[in-house]
This record gives sequence, C-alpha cells and structure tokens, in this order.
Amino acid sequence: MRIVTIIGNRPQFVKAAAVSRRLRERHEELIVHTGQHYDDELSRIFFEELGVPRPDRQLGTGSGTNTAQTARMLSELESVLADARPDLTLVYGDTNSTLAGALASAQARIPLGHVEAGMRSFDRAMPEELNRVLTDHTSDLLLCSTQTAVTNLEREGVRGETRLVGDVMADVSLTFRDIAEERSNAVEERGLEPGGYLVVTAHRAGNVDDPRRLSLLVELLESLPLPAVLPLHPRTRARLEESGLLERLDRAEGLQLTAPLGYLDFLKLVRHARAVLTDSGGVQKEAYLLGVQCVTLRDTTEWVETVDAGWNVLVDLDREAALAALERRPPAERPELYGGGEAANRVVEALSAYTPAP
Repeated sequence: MRIVTIIGNRPQFVKAAAVSRRLRERHEELIVHTGQHYDDELSRIFFEELGVPRPDRQLGTGSGTNTAQTARMLSELESVLADARPDLTLVYGDTNSTLAGALASAQARIPLGHVEAGMRSFDRAMPEELNRVLTDHTSDLLLCSTQTAVTNLEREGVRGETRLVGDVMADVSLTFRDIAEERSNAVEERGLEPGGYLVVTAHRAGNVDDPRRLSLLVELLESLPLPAVLPLHPRTRARLEESGLLERLDRAEGLQLTAPLGYLDFLKLVRHARAVLTDSGGVQKEAYLLGVQCVTLRDTTEWVETVDAGWNVLVDLDREAALAALERRPPAERPELYGGGEAANRVVEALSAYTPAP
C-alpha cells in the first residue's frame, strides 16, 4: 500500500517518529512536510534526533492566518496527492496541516487515516478543536488514543471505522526518555537543581495573540516561586516583542528564556522538573508519562484522563490558582493510560488491515 503522511509541526514530527519506521517495513510511505513550523530550530532538529525519515516533499507554506495558511496548504497538497496517487493519506493531531490534508484527501477521494482521532476540549473557540472535529468527520479510519476519544466519536456518530490504538507520542516518550538522560546536559548546563525548577511552554493563539491574556501570562510568569525555563516558541516571542513585554520577562528573577529546544533536551528538563506549566496538549501528556505534575494554562483540555488521575490541574491564566496548584503533592499512583508503548504497532496493524468501503 502507498501512504502519504502529512506533517507540519513539532508534535507531529514526534508522532511520525513512532509510526514511520514501522510503517515502512510493510508499506511504501511518502512524507510531506507542509512547513507549518517553518523555523529550522522547530523542524530540522526533530528529524535528526528522532530518526524521522526526511520528507519527500517540503511545501514551505509558512506563516499567516489560519485561513490563509490552510488555503496555501490545500493548493499545494492537491498537486502532491495527484502526483503520488496514494492508497491512503495519514494525518496526525489537530493542526492546520491536519485539516488541509483531510480536505485535500476528501476532495481527491483518497481514504484518510487520522491518528489521535476523537480528542475533544469542547472549546470551539480553539482553532485546534475545529481542525480535529472537521478532520474526524472526514476520516475513513479513526485511530484513537483513549477510550474517551472512542466515546466522543460514538456520541458524534462519525461515519468512519474507529480503532482504539493508544497514543503514539507515549511510545516515543517511553523510548527516548532514557536516551535523553544519557545524551542531554540541559539540566546541568543551566545550573538547575533536579526537582527544584519549573518548565513552562506557551504558544496557543488564545493565550498569546490576545494582548490582555498575554499580559496575564507575563504576570503569572513573574510570580513563579521557583527558577523556571521557558523555551520561546517563535509565535510567542513575536507577540511579546510586539507588545513590549519581552523585556519584562528578560528581567524576571529566576526565569531563563531559551530558543526552542530539541526533543531530548526538552525530555530531560521535564523529567527532572518540579512541575510543568503549559498550554500545550502534547506537553500535558508528556508530563504525565514522565511522572511530573502539570499546571495547564487553559480552562479546558482534551487530555481529561490526566486531570481525572490528579496529575494535571486546569488554571487558565489565574495566577493565584496556578501558585496553589504548584503547592500540591503528586498522587501516589499514576495509571497506565496511553497504550504502554505499543500504539505505533497497533496503528500499522490497523492501516494494514483497512479495506476501503466500496
């Protein structure tokens, strides 16, 4: 079977690292990188560290509004799919690249597989929520990370074939955490004490594009009680510079601003942190997998199991709620939620067994 895999940002590079090598043992795969994350530090280093096969096509769609970026991707993907003539297109997650891949496949009448189908925050103000809902209702094979995701799809009455496979990012985290321990000096070179610092990430449009909320984020970061590392996503850095708030963070005591990190350095930092503060779905999940408490800078999450298990607290940008959450002790237990490292194998089995409806 010939499969075109469409990816465009850091979490998708990580997920493809789990699936593509196994997929190529049984099928022909072409990887298309849309260029949604066009910053070299967010792209090249992940291909190199994780061993993701180099993209067969790079579209370079760059930045812009969600609508403009998706439109450029659609235009480019139309010709890519026409040339490749795949038996199936594979997309991951909830980005503009995901939605563009789904729409281009539907218009070309190519079966679509969606890894991480069924995730819901139930917040339609998030572009990612619209992307994942629309992609699911376009998909032929829906590959779900959790039973909650399966239940969401059943409730919505999606037409495609649904499979519970586990989470492929969990496979990568479990595989690379010990490699990161050996290869990365990210904790030591920053002069940090294991268990005595925080890791922060923030990039969601709802947090950084709104000047009022961006100001609340900065005030929260200025109040953190421990040293903290904040790898600045290009989008976040740009918004901070535009608003004149970057200088405030530069002056914040104990806060280290860094360029985007490689996956191994990031794993090492998170693994030894006291807690993580983030608005990223993927980082919430990685914190759970590494046994680190998470404080989520949103009022909704698609990874509800981490909240139910007591390892994740939703605080939005409420500074007092965030500080209180950092005082919590971690639960005594951390149940297995995401497939135990076998998700990629199950994805490949599901793809291999899939037969398009007549």
